[in-house]
Amino acid sequence: MDNRLEEIISSFQKVSGKITLLTGAGISAESGLPTFRGKDGYWKLGSKEYRPEEMATMRMFRQAPYEVWYWYLYRRSIYGNAEPNQGHTAIAELERIYQNSFTLITQNVDGLHLKGGNSPERTFQIHGNINFMRCLNNCSNKLIPIPKDIFYTDRDGQISEEDKERLVCPDCGSITRPHILWFDESYNEQFYRFETSIKTASETDLLIVVGTSGGTTLPIHIGSIVTNRGGYIIDINLEENRFSDMAKAASKGCALRGKSGDILPKIAELLSK
Repeated sequence: MDNRLEEIISSFQKVSGKITLLTGAGISAESGLPTFRGKDGYWKLGSKEYRPEEMATMRMFRQAPYEVWYWYLYRRSIYGNAEPNQGHTAIAELERIYQNSFTLITQNVDGLHLKGGNSPERTFQIHGNINFMRCLNNCSNKLIPIPKDIFYTDRDGQISEEDKERLVCPDCGSITRPHILWFDESYNEQFYRFETSIKTASETDLLIVVGTSGGTTLPIHIGSIVTNRGGYIIDINLEENRFSDMAKAASKGCALRGKSGDILPKIAELLSK
């Protein structure tokens, strides 16, 4: 597989094309963050336990806005203690090498890629960012940083009345919502870079997929666009998944089993030559 990886990278370098990284929860798990659908994704309201697919919805927010807000603020406190790992720093190094020929498309909402050195301009956060909120009534497109001192580390608790007053839109005074793409919502360009991500895929010569199984539509669509146009694809994951199947079926693909923190620095080194 090392020979196959080196062959793909060598062939790509001769093209001098565009490179796109597509990342998911697996890369952040190596920084100690629980995956979204793991045991910390579940939440108890009253006597009922809710799955992430139920909590992370506009329907639930309309029904119990501050309970949903608390769930996100609790998760945000966990994310805030995490640090980028070697996989994150290797991706930041790839951006420094390729500059305008580089794009990062991430499903992760934890902000670790930005913390690790990637630029906001070349980082498409297609599922949002847990550190921001926006007006529920869409009075503007403004993304508002959540005050850093609104911090809840206790899994069981309630938002204080004082903090409720701070989770409001500064323009119209209505309640805000987390800047997260919910399960009962659709991708769009305005907040989640949908059209730009599709355009990027149509121009990508090498796609490196890291730590995602392909459980959502846009990432899989990106992979299909790249492989259908004859681009190179490398999948890095601990387990077999839809992207590894895609990579194995592609004439210019390979699937690597292992941690991104081990594999990505090697790839960055090869690509820097």
